[in-house]
Amino acid sequence: MADRDLRWDDNSEGQFYTDKSCILCCLCAEMAPENFKESSTGDHDVVYKQPENEQEESRCLEALLSCPVNAIGQD
Repeated sequence: MADRDLRWDDNSEGQFYTDKSCILCCLCAEMAPENFKESSTGDHDVVYKQPENEQEESRCLEALLSCPVNAIGQD
């Protein structure tokens, strides 16, 4: 699981985030495009919007479980 101490500052505030182990594979953005996207610097993915409903939260959890480098965290 991701390390909250290595959380990217450009994640939106809330329970889901990406940390600095992200390799910009974009899998999370493909799985949950309502919540994840490529950062403005183009070197990592971020949570740009926290889930607002059960469906979005479910997709974020699926992305968390599918991340190849465990760069997605949930507090």
